[in-house]
Amino acid sequence: MSANPAGSPSVLIVGAGPVGLVLACELTRRGVPIRVIDKRAQPTTESRAIVVHARSLELMERVGALDALIASGVRTTAMEMHSNGRTLAHVRLDTVDSPFPFSVTTAQTETERILGERLTALGGMVERGVELVSLEQDDAEVRSTLQHDDGRTEVVSSAWIAGTDGSRSTVRAQVGTRLEGSFKGERFLMGDVETEHQLDPTAIHTFFSAHAAPLIAFPMKGRRMRVIAQQDSAPEGSPDAGSSASGAAPTLAELQAAADRLETGIRLTSSHWLTVFEIHHAQVPQYRHGRAFLAGDAAHVHSPAGGQGMNTGMQDAFNLAWKLALVDAGEAGDALLDSYHAERHPVAARVIELSTKLTDAATLKGTFARKLRNHVVHLATGLAPVQHALANETEEVDVAYRDSPVVAGRSSRRLHPGDAAPDVAGTELRIALLGGSDARAAHTIVSIAPANGGAPALPGSNGSSVADIRHVLVIESITHASGFDAIVPDPDGLIAERYGVGAHGGTVVVRPDGYVGLIAALDDEAAVGRYFDALR
Repeated sequence: MSANPAGSPSVLIVGAGPVGLVLACELTRRGVPIRVIDKRAQPTTESRAIVVHARSLELMERVGALDALIASGVRTTAMEMHSNGRTLAHVRLDTVDSPFPFSVTTAQTETERILGERLTALGGMVERGVELVSLEQDDAEVRSTLQHDDGRTEVVSSAWIAGTDGSRSTVRAQVGTRLEGSFKGERFLMGDVETEHQLDPTAIHTFFSAHAAPLIAFPMKGRRMRVIAQQDSAPEGSPDAGSSASGAAPTLAELQAAADRLETGIRLTSSHWLTVFEIHHAQVPQYRHGRAFLAGDAAHVHSPAGGQGMNTGMQDAFNLAWKLALVDAGEAGDALLDSYHAERHPVAARVIELSTKLTDAATLKGTFARKLRNHVVHLATGLAPVQHALANETEEVDVAYRDSPVVAGRSSRRLHPGDAAPDVAGTELRIALLGGSDARAAHTIVSIAPANGGAPALPGSNGSSVADIRHVLVIESITHASGFDAIVPDPDGLIAERYGVGAHGGTVVVRPDGYVGLIAALDDEAAVGRYFDALR
């Protein structure tokens, strides 16, 4: 057994899937010493999660992986629902309030490759063939025992440990918690397949029938497609995921038969990957356990309906990263770390609630119930408010932290503390908020000057210890203003209107993750100081 080498990591990340890689990239980008381990000797070849939604694309831009991710897949801009050869609904996704009003449908293997390459470019790496065996922690550190694939055992000391090691998380087991929820559900056959079809390649397609279980098809790049089909029944004691209900390996013929029953017009020509899974809906009660944090499938599992599992997990990691970075730098304290659970646990709970309802509706039994469902879907999705709500839920652009203990201030006419800072098309505000290629993603104090009011004084932060605060001035026209990191012209008042600050202007503090931490009056420096003090 070897001792931990000099230069102990601040954070040990266990699991190098998309969630662990986002966390690794963000911590590395902010200068936090990390180690990333994964018990798999090679990256997975299984493309489990394939959709990256609009809100996750926004975080990918901050990570520095956006362009490569978009290039790897197809832009998905709609959802269509079909039954018996006719289209019940067409829901546009490109109506959402995001600079990227679409999803990218791409193989999880591509997402991992791109994030892995980004981590390498940032100077990080994944140690493969290294498994967490046990951990213990106290007020000062976490001591983790690692088993290397050559038989060597190592004890690593770190300030923090992050469990991004999936639904069978070792970190979760070691901290003594478990997933709580429903573990018995419908079984589905899933495949990544090559196909021939006439479906809209920019839409996700759900097929219903009064006489058969549903099927979902996700067109991917080229002729590749993800197809998920419910199995109408499974015998008592049916096997674990990875085998068919009969106990034999799932086959392309089974998936083709499901596609034919629903009149999809899809012909499957070959398969990349086939599996069977059973839907579980569960969540851990607490995301933080002392110096240990859980994220992604280690913290929550649910139906793939809506394709939000990986997205929710990556956003967990993004939320956690900047908080750990500030604490590691000695600029914030436990209150900020506790806010990780406070902000992210309700998000996953909501996703679980929604995906459970969608799964229940999709897996109805009986001809009458299925006919009624199809009728309701057709009527409801014809209403613009319903379509808009579905698009917002799917793309996760309505995720907000309004009840967070670390957001403050008043709501404006259009914006609340805890909301995502909106993009304002036709202005340079988003670019200013991104802060260029700075290694540390800073808080940004946005001073929105009143029309014809001239440049305000540079706001302070009341002696806050939080470093790397950037200052952005939004003003009617370019003017001399000393001390600001960026000046954004707003001659038509688009930013002032979108942020709802009124004729007197206002101050908006945007967090490193792009969410609003504070809204205050333009000259209320005390409110700005109190906000940063609350992070300690």
